Amino acid sequence: MRELYEASLNGCVSTLDTLIKKDPPILSRVSLYPFTETPLHIASLLGHLEFCQILLQNSPNLATELDSKGRCSLHLASAKGHTEIVKALLRTKPEMSLVRDKDAMLPFHFAAIRGRVGAIKELIEEKPNSIQEMIESDDGSVLHLCVRYNHLQALNLLVESLRGEHQFLSAKYKEDSTILLSAVKHRQIKVESPQKKFRYYLPIFYKNIMA
Repeated sequence: MRELYEASLNGCVSTLDTLIKKDPPILSRVSLYPFTETPLHIASLLGHLEFCQILLQNSPNLATELDSKGRCSLHLASAKGHTEIVKALLRTKPEMSLVRDKDAMLPFHFAAIRGRVGAIKELIEEKPNSIQEMIESDDGSVLHLCVRYNHLQALNLLVESLRGEHQFLSAKYKEDSTILLSAVKHRQIKVESPQKKFRYYLPIFYKNIMA
């Protein structure tokens, strides 16, 4: 098992192939070991696409395994913006896009916090209604997250996807704050609303936030 984990760190496909040929049930035994992460978690986090694809082909249920914080591999790939891995995970187990970790965060929320536009597009395409899933804390919606962390491109994509959903855009959350009031509060956005269409502009980006 140690060799398998070392291979996942390096993304070594040849080692993975050798291990599977030598011991076909090796991937099925991963859940029996007291490790906090699976090899798929590690490969998804580090962006080893081919390694992830082989794992998923041989053991699709690895995509449903959770780490000690309740995060599946899709949480990690979404957070890092590994779009092709996000696609592979969604093809294998699309239902994992709605799994919340121990902080009640969806993979979508991780992508929004870090402005991972490619991952956001894939997650929206798979579960369009996930945009309206509120975060069970004082963070509000994914729109509020984009405002807080200054992700203009991600915010524009989400607003375009919510075209016509003015009720959601003006909805309030625990602090009684709408997305527009949140923008003013953080002094990060100016907003125009020509013909009831929302356009958002972020004038300042901080280089070291959520890099």
